[in-house]
Amino acid sequence: MDELIARVSAALATDEATARAAVGATLKFLQDNAAEESAPLLDKLEGARAAIDAQAQAAGGGGGLLGALGGLFGGGGLMGLAGELQGLGLGLGDLQALGREILDHGRALAGEETMAAIAQATGLDQYL
Repeated sequence: MDELIARVSAALATDEATARAAVGATLKFLQDNAAEESAPLLDKLEGARAAIDAQAQAAGGGGGLLGALGGLFGGGGLMGLAGELQGLGLGLGDLQALGREILDHGRALAGEETMAAIAQATGLDQYL
């Protein structure tokens, strides 16, 4: 997990705490929106489930305007993730860089097929 956090921190030009929260939020998004497809990745990425739990507890409220809009349209999906990232001080453009880093790292752990299934099931494939 530390390697992924370092990659995300560099790609987003942000501090480690923000990168850790962004990864946690994204992994939670994957678990919530593609549970079956993301299970192999979450099982192989050491600390993934702890990061999801930590971000779920920290998220509580917030999410800014995009989070509120996500709530109006069903409370989750990419709008919900974008809202969480906005709450961390990240923008929509950061979602693409974050997704790329997680998918690239995941390919080494869970394989191309798993990561392609995750991207397709969550809709991230449209943005990468």
